[in-house]
Amino acid sequence: MENYTVCNCMKVSYNDIVKALHAHDKFDDVLNAFDDVQKTTKCSTGCGGCYHKVLDIISEEMMR
Repeated sequence: MENYTVCNCMKVSYNDIVKALHAHDKFDDVLNAFDDVQKTTKCSTGCGGCYHKVLDIISEEMMR
């Protein structure tokens, strides 16, 4: 997957999100995983416009 900026406010990339997701032992719930990723990267804490993009990335990664 091509790396691109997902969260413009906090300058968080696609790869940053995937790396933060895999830093946790398990991820079986999308919203819990989102919370963990958000704590690590600060994504979606500015304007919140990337919220659905981040959820989509987490969902896709969890299905792999």
